[in-house]
Amino acid sequence: MSGSRMMRAIRVSEFGAPSVLRLCSDVPVPQPGLRQVLIRVRACGVNPVETYIRSGSYARQSTLPYTPGSDVAGVVDAVGEGVTAVKAGDRVFTTAAQSGGYAEYAVAADDCVHKLPDALDFTQGAAIGVPYFTAYRALVHKAHAKAGETVLIHGASGGVGVAACQLSRALGLRVLGTAGTPEGMKLALCNGAHCAFNHREKGYTDRIMEATDGRGVDVIVEMLSNVNLGKDLQLLAHGGRVTVVGSRGSIEINPRDTMAKESSIIGVTLFSSTPTSNDSSVRRQEEKRECAALLFAGMEAGWLRPVVGPQYPLEKAAQAHHDIIESPGASGKIVLTM
Repeated sequence: MSGSRMMRAIRVSEFGAPSVLRLCSDVPVPQPGLRQVLIRVRACGVNPVETYIRSGSYARQSTLPYTPGSDVAGVVDAVGEGVTAVKAGDRVFTTAAQSGGYAEYAVAADDCVHKLPDALDFTQGAAIGVPYFTAYRALVHKAHAKAGETVLIHGASGGVGVAACQLSRALGLRVLGTAGTPEGMKLALCNGAHCAFNHREKGYTDRIMEATDGRGVDVIVEMLSNVNLGKDLQLLAHGGRVTVVGSRGSIEINPRDTMAKESSIIGVTLFSSTPTSNDSSVRRQEEKRECAALLFAGMEAGWLRPVVGPQYPLEKAAQAHHDIIESPGASGKIVLTM
């Protein structure tokens, strides 16, 4: 760290409620090391997992004190030794800010830093990382979704949900989405869903089955499995797969619901998780490159269009953490702006 420049950053010194997110103005600007990139942050995405880590309830804990955030977009300020893909002044986004993204500057490994197309602004760049890489991992690497299959995006109006709708449509799937408000349903339809359902309405699962002519869905991308997993298993077609992207607690299910249909429940975590072997590490890197290649193709073709929802200044990070969990209906990606 260098003491010559200071920056504003959110710091967490204890686990707890959103109020533990404190804005500090005397945090040293990190310096890029070997194969690292220093980014002047213009926007940072807010993800539900960051609220779980902050609360102390997540399996993988950060070492206190720390700065939250991984999905950063901004301008390259400086590069470390060995960096050739980007240079100072480039517009970029990253999926893994190593020093934390809720800050005016952030350091990231060069293999996680990507050029941001001119067609996307910084808030959209900050909405790419976790949502799109998670959606791709769930659909392709875990569910092995195939063109012509039917996918249900359970929670289609949030960051991951919108990404999953756009990706599913581009992959040739029939896309069904749920949301909790009429606005959320419209958002899902505008981003690739063929049909949308209000998951707050009684009997909505019956209408989903009707939309499949009683066959059921092949793949479910589930954002709130502690509420929906039991219903999900009954919505699946034979050989169907539920990918668990999010959960805020426990749930009791009937294992027999998986037996008759030979269905699967598959957990999904992102590339930042610790690999169990060298082979696993190499495979994760290959999967990450594969995902990035498809996402860039989507940006060029125009179907990858991150939808930015509420925006908050850095000093309102605590409010953003409250709202991402407590708001009645998601409407795009929540983003902090610098």
